[in-house]
Amino acid sequence: VHRLRSVDNLFVVVQEFKDYQFEQNKEDALKHLEDLVKKLPWTNPLKVWELNNSLKKKKTKRKKHNLQNPASREKLSDGGEEGGADRNTTDDQEDCAQNPVAVEPTGSQDAETPQGVMSRNGVEEEDDIEQPDVKGGVQAGSESGAKAGDSETGEGEGKVLRFRVTCNRAGDKHSFTSNEAARDFGGAVQEHFQWKADMTNFDVEVLLNIHNNEVVVGIALTEESLHRRNITHFGPTTLRSTLAYGMLRLCDPQPTDIIVDPMCGTGAIPIEGAAEWPNCYHIAGDNSPQAVKRAANNICSLLRKNESKDSSTALGVPLDVIQWDICNLPLRTGSVDIVVTDMPFGKRIGSKKKNWDLYPACLMEMGRICTPGTGRAVLLTQDKKCFAKALSRVGHVWRRAQTVWVNVGGLHAAVYLLRRTAERAEERRPFW
Repeated sequence: VHRLRSVDNLFVVVQEFKDYQFEQNKEDALKHLEDLVKKLPWTNPLKVWELNNSLKKKKTKRKKHNLQNPASREKLSDGGEEGGADRNTTDDQEDCAQNPVAVEPTGSQDAETPQGVMSRNGVEEEDDIEQPDVKGGVQAGSESGAKAGDSETGEGEGKVLRFRVTCNRAGDKHSFTSNEAARDFGGAVQEHFQWKADMTNFDVEVLLNIHNNEVVVGIALTEESLHRRNITHFGPTTLRSTLAYGMLRLCDPQPTDIIVDPMCGTGAIPIEGAAEWPNCYHIAGDNSPQAVKRAANNICSLLRKNESKDSSTALGVPLDVIQWDICNLPLRTGSVDIVVTDMPFGKRIGSKKKNWDLYPACLMEMGRICTPGTGRAVLLTQDKKCFAKALSRVGHVWRRAQTVWVNVGGLHAAVYLLRRTAERAEERRPFW
């Protein structure tokens, strides 16, 4: 499960309540949440948490917030486990806090739920520093990780586990905040297990996800979001590796396909592609020299990672990066199988006004380089109105096959799968 490429965070579900009836009065509502702790079936989720720790300890060296393997409790702070302090869902209003019991609330954040199949998004927090960030996961398999002590009563060899509670709350009909829910629920967890509250150096992260009338209690299995696997140099709009993977999968790459990202930014999509589809050839480009430099640095990091894994067969990656103009690509007509890119939303980069000229020009140039009849494109944008208008103007070159709604940093965006028509695109000028 840890190897799933489109999942940001894993958690094991302790119990899920589809239609939880909250009291109108704040004190009563919080008291009911406290009382819930004693009734929950903790035993099996904690076993999953232990198993997860023992498996990961064999595989990797421990990272910063190390999750302790109850089997070897002496080594509380070494060993290797990826853990997740980053998960959130919400729709309209939401607040998220991570508060271990009886400790002043230390962090709260906002996020929004994605609407898509591709991933579940939210906010990420490490060491109580707020870092708004999107996350991917699969809604249907929402796992909330379990990390807890030896068993339900925490009978360790004299070692008290440290924990924190993270509450992610969405909806406007609750009489309490996420801070208050995390504080009171955490107090009951502490009383029940006799664990020690610790916001930063915790062994167990208990999750309390409240979305309108749905309540899910879980325990985290990941400590750092799994989307951070490839990128070391970030730009203003770096895409998560998990979302990049989902976009690439949509276009079903086949061996020997040539895949181009004409607006690659820091290279998240082509780097994910080169790592997961090494039998394809990936070309990344951007008009910004700084973006190209960051992408090149990220490729170097990937090469170093590959060398450290197996120094005897460090073959490089099937990926090149180049600076170019998206509207005038130095590629032969009909030479590309797939175009996958994250288009400028017109917020942090560019503007919505510029998109009205940029989008149609991009779609025409992508249509020119793509193979007629078999070429396809997967494009991500939040400027849906502009994209729809641009697509209607190039309907002779592209037809829309599928739309997947996703949440990107709290923005409601769309991933469009386009198929290239058989009509030949007009050449603007000879390149060769």
